[in-house]
Amino acid sequence: MFVDIAKIRIKSGDGGNGRVSFRREKYVPNGGPDGGDGGNGGSVIVEVDLGMRTLMDFRYKTHYIALKGEDGGKQKKTGKSSEDLVIKVPLGTIIRDEATGKVLVDLNEPGQRFVLARGGKGGKGNWHFPTPTRQAPTFAEKGGNGIERDITLELKLIADVGLIGYPNVGKSTFLAATTQAKPKIANYHFTTLQPNLGVVEAVKGKSFVIADIPGLIEGAKDGVGLGHEFLRHVERTKLLIHVVDVSGSEGRDPYEDFCTINAELFGYSERLTKRPQVIAANKIDLLQDETVLQSFMEKVGKEGYKVFPISAATGEGLDTLLNYVTTQLDTLEEEPLIAEDEYYDEVAELNPKDRWNINYYMDGEVYCVDGPYIERLVYSTDLSDIESLRRFQNVLMQRGVFEQLKEMGIEDGDTVRILSFEFEYYA
Repeated sequence: MFVDIAKIRIKSGDGGNGRVSFRREKYVPNGGPDGGDGGNGGSVIVEVDLGMRTLMDFRYKTHYIALKGEDGGKQKKTGKSSEDLVIKVPLGTIIRDEATGKVLVDLNEPGQRFVLARGGKGGKGNWHFPTPTRQAPTFAEKGGNGIERDITLELKLIADVGLIGYPNVGKSTFLAATTQAKPKIANYHFTTLQPNLGVVEAVKGKSFVIADIPGLIEGAKDGVGLGHEFLRHVERTKLLIHVVDVSGSEGRDPYEDFCTINAELFGYSERLTKRPQVIAANKIDLLQDETVLQSFMEKVGKEGYKVFPISAATGEGLDTLLNYVTTQLDTLEEEPLIAEDEYYDEVAELNPKDRWNINYYMDGEVYCVDGPYIERLVYSTDLSDIESLRRFQNVLMQRGVFEQLKEMGIEDGDTVRILSFEFEYYA
């Protein structure tokens, strides 16, 4: 089965916790702190695998979780960092953040890798926290949390030329006649139920990849028939060969077919309105009336399209068409598939200034404090340990949190909510 879209959930590993430990050696009964740091959690990385052709594997496994880092040990020993979790995907896969719909990465190069979620950083051991007045700290940092996110994987085949047209107009026959591909061919609609790829070498030393896109019908842009399932594969192509049954063997008017398919393409993506298109007037071997071909060529020619009468079954006209396409591809520049504003702004998400933001607001009568910095501080604090809690309060004081709450009008006994934890405020 050809699967070209999938949704999965990923989570990078949490960082290992720092260790609380003290030297216990002979003749050193009250040694200093020596708790080691926790190891980093494993990141989730995606990598292109040229051996994969579909996203079928993601139908059966939808959760990918990297391992947690090892906790710190005694004698300042750092815990072992976990190995990264590598997810293999086919070439041409676009990955989106499900929450925002933004593109995380377009994997369009062999062997390309991308970090989808970085592992949590290991927490510091207690040997980092002694001071002149606190020489035996009984707390350590917790490891940082891993990142959990839902993502969408969308496969868009990488091909130079897209073969489009109504069902049963001869696209599969065209592909079989011009490449080494062996698509299923029969005289009924929707013979092609998945895109087929082939390599064409019309000019010695120059080749291009052509994709046979399953037959479109009216309403495809709205999901009718095969619809969106295959229209996405047209977007990467540099040029389109629009195959039309000029013989009218299906009882349809070839020009109306041509207009209908283009309406579906252009309705699906504005980008496709600018895609060069060459018309292959197929099945001339079955043509009963030459005036039908002439009429079609005149109508299409007025719209600026170049028409090549061919017979995919007999091979007539194929060389001329393929030579022209090869020449055209040499002059076309590849357009970026993803616009800049479609990408998830990872830099903005990790902006150093934003990292220190602290948000203050009221929820009824509760004073609320949150933000990236506060979140990291809370999760690195052992709130059950009095010294760790004291350090937590000192950091809040140094960051001006209490001063800000006073300006908001807080009084003794009022409730402060920091993330999911609630405290009573006393100056």
